[in-house]
Amino acid sequence: MHARPDRADAVEIRLPEGATVRDALLAAGMTAEKVGIFGKLVKLETRLADGDRVEIYRPLAVDPKEARRRRARR
Repeated sequence: MHARPDRADAVEIRLPEGATVRDALLAAGMTAEKVGIFGKLVKLETRLADGDRVEIYRPLAVDPKEARRRRARR
């Protein structure tokens, strides 16, 4: 799943046993620095298990602490 501000892309791929997160990204035609599996941050070298959902995390637009400060000022 690749979530964008306006939509989310889901791509299903089949990989050989022992494939890594990096292999999945390459097979899907995507790149990323921060990735996770079911909400847990992992390295690109992490081996995948059958049925894993690789998630691509984009940078935050605003630091959550700063967003709270802005709301509190209002």
